[in-house]
Amino acid sequence: MTAHPTIFPRPGVLDIAPYVGGESGAPGANRVTKLSSNENPLGPSPKAYDAYVAAAKCLALYPDGGHLALRQAIGEVHGVAPERIVCGAGSDELIALLCKAYAGAGDEVLYSQHGFLMYKLSALAGGATPVTAPERDLTADVDALIEAMTPRTKLVFLANPNNPTGTMISDAEVERLADALPLQALLVLDAAYAEYVRQPGHDGGIGLVRSRDNVVMTRTFSKIYGLASQRLGWAYAPDHVIDVLNRVRGPFNVTAPALAAGEAAIRDVAYVEHCVVTNEVWRDWLTKEIRAAGFGVTPSHGNFILVEIGARTPEADAYLKTRGLIVRRMDGYGLPGHLRISIGDEEACRAVANALHGFGVAI
Repeated sequence: MTAHPTIFPRPGVLDIAPYVGGESGAPGANRVTKLSSNENPLGPSPKAYDAYVAAAKCLALYPDGGHLALRQAIGEVHGVAPERIVCGAGSDELIALLCKAYAGAGDEVLYSQHGFLMYKLSALAGGATPVTAPERDLTADVDALIEAMTPRTKLVFLANPNNPTGTMISDAEVERLADALPLQALLVLDAAYAEYVRQPGHDGGIGLVRSRDNVVMTRTFSKIYGLASQRLGWAYAPDHVIDVLNRVRGPFNVTAPALAAGEAAIRDVAYVEHCVVTNEVWRDWLTKEIRAAGFGVTPSHGNFILVEIGARTPEADAYLKTRGLIVRRMDGYGLPGHLRISIGDEEACRAVANALHGFGVAI
C-alpha cells in the first residue's frame, strides 16, 4: 500500500514497526505446541472459566465501566486500596495510556536495553522519544538508567522480572532507581511476571507504590492467570495518576466476560499457587536439560527461558518447527543469537529437551 500524497499521520507514527506476536503454526507438522508467547499451559482456573461462561448470558449489556467488583477482588488479595487501581485491556493498554498521558513531543521514555517492545512502540505512538540504557549481563543496570535520565525524561519503564531475559534486580535496586527519578518523571514497574517470583517478600512493587507518589505498578491476567485471550490488566498507582488514567481510557475498555473471569481467577489463590509451583519445577528441569545439551540458558524468574544458540539460531528454530515446537527468535529484542522458550507442560518440556539434544548432536 502506498502513502497518500497529502494526508499524513502525526510525526513519528510511520517510524513504528508493528508489533509481531509469537508464531502459532509450523507448516508440515502433524501437531503443534506453541511456546512463543509465555502463555499458561495449564489454562485458567476452572472458577474463572465458569464465570466467563456465566457472563455470556449478559452479552447485550455494557460492562461495568468502573470495574468495581474486580478492583475490590484485587484489593482484597493484594492488600491494596481499590480506589488506587485502574483496569485495562491488558497491561499493554495501560502502558500505552501512560505514554499518551505523560509523554509527548520533546519528551523521553526510558527503559533498559532489552526491555519489552511495547515501551518503544507506545512512546513513538505518543510522539515521545524512546531511550534505552545498556544492561549488564542481560540484567537492568540501575546506574546506566540513572545516567540516561535527563530533564526530558517523563517515564522510566522497568520490567522486573524482565521479558525476554527473565532476569530481575533486587527491591533495594528498584528503590535506588526510584530515589534517582527526576522531579517530572514517573517510574513504571511492569510486574507482568511477578507472581512467578519465588523470593520471599517480593511484591512486584506494591510497597514502593504505596509509599511514593511517583511510582506505578502494572500487572496482567495473561500469564499466571491464563486469560491471555481476554486482554485484562491492572495498575496500582498514586491517586493523581489514577485520576489521569481514568480520564484518558475508554469508558468501557474491559469486557464483562473478562471482568468476571478476572475476578474469579484472582480469588482462586490455591490454583495460582499450583501454576507457580508447576512452572518452577519444569522451568528448572528444562534449564538443566538445555544446558546439558550444550546451550546457555539465562537464569529466569518468569515462565520462560532465554536460550543462547549463537550463529545457528535460525537453524535451531527451523529444527524445532519440524517437530511442531514453536518458540520465539529474539532478533527484534537485539538478541539475534537467542531463542525465548515458554515453559509448557511436562510433555512440551520433554519434547523441547529432546529436540535440542538432537540438534546439539547434529551440530
